[in-house]
Amino acid sequence: MKFYVKKEDLYNGIKIVERATSMKALQPVLLNILIETVGNGTIRLVATDLDLTVVALVDAQVEEEGRITLPSKKLNEIVSKLGDKLITFEMAEGENTVNITCQNSKFDIIGISANEFPPEVYNIDLNDENSFDIAVKPLTKAVRQAGFAAANYETSNLLSGIVCDISGDVLEIASTDGNRLARVREKIENKDGRTSQLIIPSKTLNEFIKMSAFIEEDSVKIYTERTKLIIKSDRTMTVSRLLEGQFPKYNQLIPNESPKEALVSVLGLISALERVSIMVDDKTSIVKLAFSEGKLKLTADTPDSGKSEEELDIVYNSEDLDIAFNYKFVLEALKNMDCDNVKIGLNTSLSATVLRPDCEDDFVCLIMPVQIR
Repeated sequence: MKFYVKKEDLYNGIKIVERATSMKALQPVLLNILIETVGNGTIRLVATDLDLTVVALVDAQVEEEGRITLPSKKLNEIVSKLGDKLITFEMAEGENTVNITCQNSKFDIIGISANEFPPEVYNIDLNDENSFDIAVKPLTKAVRQAGFAAANYETSNLLSGIVCDISGDVLEIASTDGNRLARVREKIENKDGRTSQLIIPSKTLNEFIKMSAFIEEDSVKIYTERTKLIIKSDRTMTVSRLLEGQFPKYNQLIPNESPKEALVSVLGLISALERVSIMVDDKTSIVKLAFSEGKLKLTADTPDSGKSEEELDIVYNSEDLDIAFNYKFVLEALKNMDCDNVKIGLNTSLSATVLRPDCEDDFVCLIMPVQIR
């Protein structure tokens, strides 16, 4: 195997695939990135943890064909520190040691035979009948806004997933960890009017957001099988298992109206929460909110450390209400809003609170309060 590749092209390709390498290393080869030549002008990089597989195609000048797997972490370190000149990869037939040279720098890196890398994770027959096109920007925006409320992705239950419901020209994305819920709706171009509900591991879509910066096209093609999801662009492919089961009927939990409503500056509330939360109890992360006419007072206290307090001017004309939240849940919701003001829908101190950006109706976040002692 011998090829020449630009440092920037290779480094971007490694960044796209590297996070799919296995963290637990049940098989040593899953810590590696597969590098294989594809014709005279392309190399393919593949990484997988068997649940998630990411593929990237990189332009290269190929002199001799070949394939090998190299340690992801070490390969990234080497390439990131090389100069901005052409990099040469060379490996003798039958060997597992790759010689990497760039100007006066030379590395010999020992890999594992590509024959040990599972081919089924990326050699997939794609059926256009089970596919649809979707614009990248609306997809990434919807995932960013509605995906943060999922439970930790290492948990295996459905709440670790993000549900994507496609119906006509509407894509609805939602997630919940049982304490909070986020839902967004985006208009999409669904030429075939396909209807589908997919429960996708949150790690898959969060990784897609990161790699979307390297996708040059306006749209990607999504293929669905019984147990798999494939997101494909010209130069990248993401393959993920799907979660199976019945996702909670989350729309039934979101009230259409709230008896009390406050209008609050998003940036003002973020800043106040970040300051007041300095004094929270790290075990509970509770900040108390006291709503009164035209005012919102935030307080936090820790018996061993002290107390913090801040007051904001808001639009609120209902009866006084004291309510408390895990401040991190409120902050995450606010930081995913592209709007100057947030409408906060309230009922009682123990009822779910609804946050909606004032400038768009399609994004909603529901947060369960904490009982004040």
